[in-house]
Formats: sequence, C-alpha cells, structure tokens
Amino acid sequence: MLLRFVTLLAGLSLTGIAHAAVTHYPLTIANCGVTQTFGHAPQRVVTIGQASTEMLYALGLGDKLAGTSLWFNNVLPEFKTLNDKVPRLADNDPSFEAVVGKRPQLVAVQFEWMVGAQGVVGTREQFNELNIPTYLLPSDCEGKDNLVGADGTRLQAFQVQSIYKSVSQLAEIFDVQDRGAALNTDLEARLISAKQQLAGKDLSNTSAAFWFSSADLELDPYVAGRQGVADFMLRTLGVRNVVESTEEWPTVGWETLAKANPTWLIIARMDRRRFPADDHQKKLEFLHSDPVTRNMEAVKNNRIIILDADAMQAGIRLFRGLQTLSAAFARGTAAP
Repeated sequence: MLLRFVTLLAGLSLTGIAHAAVTHYPLTIANCGVTQTFGHAPQRVVTIGQASTEMLYALGLGDKLAGTSLWFNNVLPEFKTLNDKVPRLADNDPSFEAVVGKRPQLVAVQFEWMVGAQGVVGTREQFNELNIPTYLLPSDCEGKDNLVGADGTRLQAFQVQSIYKSVSQLAEIFDVQDRGAALNTDLEARLISAKQQLAGKDLSNTSAAFWFSSADLELDPYVAGRQGVADFMLRTLGVRNVVESTEEWPTVGWETLAKANPTWLIIARMDRRRFPADDHQKKLEFLHSDPVTRNMEAVKNNRIIILDADAMQAGIRLFRGLQTLSAAFARGTAAP
C-alpha cells in the first residue's frame, strides 16, 4: 500500500496535487544539537541504520543512496529490487573509512552510538571536518541521554512526533516535501487504524514485555525499558510494560520477568546474527524449555508475538508493528 502510494505520487504531475513548501537553499537544519547547512539537495547519501534507509526509500530517494549499513531485518519487500542495487557497506557498523570512501554529501544515522560523541563509526565533528553533513534521526536524541546505559536512557517518554519530524526534515533537505507530507499522512493513518482495532476492548489489566535479544541465552535478556520506542507502542495501545527501567534496552533477569508475569511476550525476529538469541526460533525454544520461563502465563497460553526487530525501532516499520500488536491484542492470542 505504501509503495503504491509513493510510486503514484512520484509519477504524478505536481500541478495536480496540493503543494508543500519548496525548499530554498542554502537550507539550515538544527539537528540534535548540531546545525547543518545544505547548499543543494544531496546527490550521494550513506545510511547507517535500517530505519533511515527505509525512510529514504519511502520518500522515493533510493537513487541517492551510495551505501547502507546496520541492518536488523531484510529490507521491506516493496524496496527489495531497489535495495539490491545499493552497496551494503556492513551488516552492522561500517568503518569510518568505508563511509567516507563513498564520497557522501550526507550521512543519515539512526543511532547516536553510531555517529555521536562516542560514535563507534565516528563523531559528527570528524565528518564535519571533511565537509560531510550528518543527520541523526531526532528520535534517538530528543529527550534521551545516550551516554548512560548501553543503548541510552530516556529522560522523557519517546514521542512519535519525532518520526514525523525526521520524515519532514529529510523531505525538506531533498526538496521532496510533497512526498514527506504524503508519507506522514500514511503513517498517521496506520497508527489510527491500530488504535481503532482495539476500540471498546478493556486492556487495563493487560501487560507485556519485549525481548529484543541476549548476548547469550544463559544470560539476562535485553528487554524494552519504560519511556522508549517499544514502550510507546504499548502505551499507545493501552498495555502496561512490566519493565520499569528507563534505559532503552536494559538487561533484566528471567526470574524478575517471571515474577511480573506479563500477559504477553513480544520477541524480536531478526535476520542479523550477532548473538545466538537474534534467532527468534532459539528464543521460542528457550521460553518453552527453561524451567522459569516455561511456567509464565504468556508462554503456557501462546501469547507470544513475533515482531520484526526494526518494527521496535523509530522508523516507518513501527507503524506496521503497531498494527500487528493491535491485531493480536484484539484476538487475545498470537497469530498461528
């Protein structure tokens, strides 16, 4: 649906649709505490993070990508043909040299721990010294301290408006603001649809926990903390997160999670294999065999939802993830 809409939009004469503002260059954007100026629309972009990659694809800007990196899942099916033409610099974090070697006029980044004060790829200053602008998705910096906790700590609850802001600002940078407005309209419609699926359903006593991965299946799992992106999904649908930490993805022991006994467990499906538990089948095997987890109500009653890992992140997949969760909560059981 989204691809058909964006493709139709790209093929229409702009005289037949409502116009968003035209970008006037030089354009100055304030982004996560850094001011960036663009003299023209970038012609070569490197992305570090799947969310930023798919956002640009959805804006019809795939021909501008000179390289991608940091993938949790395979690309959305509607973008596969396009994505196959774009070099993948790394499945996880690329080197600074690999990014710079693509001569980008913009580096679009999903996480500050990739490009930031302690970025594993580099700092924004390093790119700026080479006159390469960087754009960090606001969802990972606004109301968040990325220097506390492995994946940062939320100082205030994640706001979905930060995703709409990313779409609007990227559309402005590339002078495709009509497409940005159309994409945001589609995303907002998906969010409304997810909430409407649960209209009249009492979820006041329903709780959940997100299991992203584990460094080892014998170690404490990485779960979604309060106030983060995944927690926003639950709050939007009226479901309580049993994890109380404000870290984005803290580790919490299974004994503690079993004591909280969430109504639902939501586990990440990944195509990457950094950790054994990235494989959702191994997660399922663990849940059904471990003496602590197999007695949890969610496990015994098949209330385990499998969700793409990138649907738990601040990107366009989040809205599809909301619809998946809403459908399961409405049925009262996970999809067969």
